[in-house]
Amino acid sequence: MAQGGGITTAPPPEVIVVGAGPSGLAVSACLSLRGVPSLVLDRDDCVGSLWRKRAYDRLTLHLPKTVSALPHAPHPDDAPTYLPRDDFADYLDGYASRFGVRARLRLRREVRAARFDAARRRWDVEAVHLAAAASGGDGEAAAAAAERYAARFLVVATGSYDEKFVPEVPGMEGFPGKVVHASEYRSAKGMEGKRVLVVGCGNSGMEIALDLAEAGANASIVIRSELHILTKQILNLGVTLGFYLPVWMIDTLALFLCYLVFGDTSKHGIKRPALGPFAMNRQTSALPVIDVGTYKKIKNGEIEVISTGMTSVNGNVVEFADGRRHPFDAIVFATGYRSGIKRWLKDGSELIGDNGILKQRSPKAENGLYFAGLSGRGIFGSGTDAEFIAADISKQLQPEVQVQGKPEH
Repeated sequence: MAQGGGITTAPPPEVIVVGAGPSGLAVSACLSLRGVPSLVLDRDDCVGSLWRKRAYDRLTLHLPKTVSALPHAPHPDDAPTYLPRDDFADYLDGYASRFGVRARLRLRREVRAARFDAARRRWDVEAVHLAAAASGGDGEAAAAAAERYAARFLVVATGSYDEKFVPEVPGMEGFPGKVVHASEYRSAKGMEGKRVLVVGCGNSGMEIALDLAEAGANASIVIRSELHILTKQILNLGVTLGFYLPVWMIDTLALFLCYLVFGDTSKHGIKRPALGPFAMNRQTSALPVIDVGTYKKIKNGEIEVISTGMTSVNGNVVEFADGRRHPFDAIVFATGYRSGIKRWLKDGSELIGDNGILKQRSPKAENGLYFAGLSGRGIFGSGTDAEFIAADISKQLQPEVQVQGKPEH
């Protein structure tokens, strides 16, 4: 139940879900099918805000639709094998409506604290209604914007990408050109003929560099870390074989196929780690880069690789650790995100690593706390976590619970 200036829910939810991305939507839907009421809180004004507001135009899913669907709602047969950004965002909107999540959704609610009350065996969640808070600056408005909720169970489903990270570089404040984070980049429109530096070599950085090069920009990309480059086909083969073969065997095959496709990538400034791509993902949750054309442009010189980091900026000139200095017209920081969970989760946040990934394999913690979609297994992991969490909670609430009828596909 919300108190203060908030909305009263009747009956009070058994479960509070923080986050309305794929993981949060899946948890709420699976709980609903088992007759368990939930309340979903999200600080943005839409579901799946990462896909609606923080993804570049050319983005498509790297895994096929067969393993990129949420529980009880497969993608239609006529959908593209690899869903574009907008198609997947529409899918999330439809999912929220189809399973009644919208009726249990409170948008523009930023959770500030979540604590477990051992005496009451309840989670107390403090949130701010951002729209109400923005309507005025006096104490009365602030009080009206404050909301409190309580529930027996808490599901953390905010993902590992909820706060953008931009490193501090001396002199950056004086850079005269455009500076954006990858979450703010949409397309290369207006960048034609300009010198653009992309800082960061994950999937976002590599695809943004490709987008810029294809549009006629003079693109450079900073690649300091060792990384694995795979094709979508090699990635999907490895995922499929993961059900049948040990990971070392999958890595051996994947790296052999990568050599046939890419050759020796170290010749072009991309060094592979000693640990194979699938073993690395299991051990560290680090994702390989899925190449969609960037490597070819690196090989032919259309995208320049810079192997050292930025040290300072003087006007429009960027200086690097090896002493090189280059002028640029724009900089895109594809430097990733940081998880904000530790800031507001007062009990149980020690289970989240610095990379925003859950340290344990099970999504279940103590005192009715669960984590959804934080295992580093993408959309597929969101679905499996949701099914587990819903089954576990419903078992505690109703030992003989019967699953409600599922909507027709």
